[in-house]
Amino acid sequence: MLNTLIVGASGYAGAELVNYLYRHPHMNITALTVSAQSNDAGKLISDLHPQLKGLVDMPLQAMSDIREFTAGVDVVFLATAHEVSHELAPQFLAAGCVVIDLSGAFRVNDAGFYPRYYGFTHQHPELLEQAVYGLAEWQSEKLKETRLISVPGCYPTASQLALKPLIDAGLLDLNQWPVINATSGVSGAGRKAAISNSFCEVSLQPYGIFNHRHQPEIAVHLGTSVIFTPHLGNFPRGILATITCRLNKGVTQQQVADAFNAAYQHKPLVRLYDKGVPALKNVVGLPFCDIGFAVQDEHLIVVATEDNLLKGAAAQAVQCLNIRFGFAETQSLI
Repeated sequence: MLNTLIVGASGYAGAELVNYLYRHPHMNITALTVSAQSNDAGKLISDLHPQLKGLVDMPLQAMSDIREFTAGVDVVFLATAHEVSHELAPQFLAAGCVVIDLSGAFRVNDAGFYPRYYGFTHQHPELLEQAVYGLAEWQSEKLKETRLISVPGCYPTASQLALKPLIDAGLLDLNQWPVINATSGVSGAGRKAAISNSFCEVSLQPYGIFNHRHQPEIAVHLGTSVIFTPHLGNFPRGILATITCRLNKGVTQQQVADAFNAAYQHKPLVRLYDKGVPALKNVVGLPFCDIGFAVQDEHLIVVATEDNLLKGAAAQAVQCLNIRFGFAETQSLI
């Protein structure tokens, strides 16, 4: 049995982590914490997230000194803002914990990336070298050895799972950059109230055009340039990405299908569609990424969809945990 601490447990992804880890037969939740300034400090997690009522009625404890919470803890999940994870991860690592970080603080091994896209100067370049990017289907061997796992962003997870098999198989003409148009529900903006993500104010709209921080994350880890345009939709949760690519001359639909099957036939949390493309409703509340595609001449459209709070955050974090510690990959997830 491993002891685990969840930091930032009051948010949407944090609550999903609580739900998964409560069900996990090899995990014991020692504490749920929030920042010392949080209005949620002292409240029960089940009062904020009633789906946990009668299951996990633990208090959200204010954390100002991690030493109050690290005794006997094996694994720490950071469901925190990137600047908070940047500060806390080194402290938990020094305390001997394995750290699974859901923020962007350690996703790209390039210190110059952070001032430009995250607005802070990275103080721990040595940890950028050590961190393993937790795109679980593609990093299983590295995940088994690391003490710092950086869970990919929600948009990058769907985008990379859709494109990586095709790029690695050499099927795409990358002189035409893949174009990723992806739409997320409002839960992607977090639980903190703001007019911009108030449900009555949200209308389908692109944002972060040419400057969203997930674009370089996708491009760096795929090893190729992409055009990425995120959209905010007026629905609670889920992401659907429609990706337009050009195939190399002579590449057939069967070759595309074979590339996906070779990559994911033994990966239980990626579901492939033999016919048609997936819809958002197929994955909401589930830990899967669903992928389908269509080919016409040299044009390829791939559709990938996931629950942004699950495969795009909490479920992938637990999937990484399972791989890291040798549990069944889908333990507590399905």
